[in-house]
Amino acid sequence: MVVEDEANVFELLLAMFEMWGIAGRAFIDGEEAIAWLEDVDSGRFKGELPELVLLDLRLPGDVQGEQVGARLRQSEKLKHVPIVIITAYTYTAERRAEIEKMVQPDLWLSKPLPKFNQLQSLLEETIAKKRESLPPEKLIKPLIDPLEQITLRRRRRRSSDN
Repeated sequence: MVVEDEANVFELLLAMFEMWGIAGRAFIDGEEAIAWLEDVDSGRFKGELPELVLLDLRLPGDVQGEQVGARLRQSEKLKHVPIVIITAYTYTAERRAEIEKMVQPDLWLSKPLPKFNQLQSLLEETIAKKRESLPPEKLIKPLIDPLEQITLRRRRRRSSDN
């Protein structure tokens, strides 16, 4: 799940997810993300739930990233999903501490984001650490390792090419 208002950033992130064999969902503002979270918690949303959230803090409209993050942490269905804050802004130590208390992020990344391979490693490590810290029943779903997903996807491509 990506909550990001810059089209070039969320499109790049979704393309990267696709290359890794992971379906992504993007929201361009906080209101849209909160509405989707309400649908998830009420049971109106029936699709796959995200195993990771990339969350920009500065969003258009009245609902900012830290409010989306706080709402995620209140969600019965998504409260254990790792949250990665992505931001181009530098915050004072006091403001950053407030945001971290509210969102409880698993990782904080500054824009520009790391290069493809480094970003992939950071996100995989973040997911793995979260999985290790939770009992299996708290995980959203049994997950396939992202590298294993890429290998499986390559195998499927090769077999369809033959």
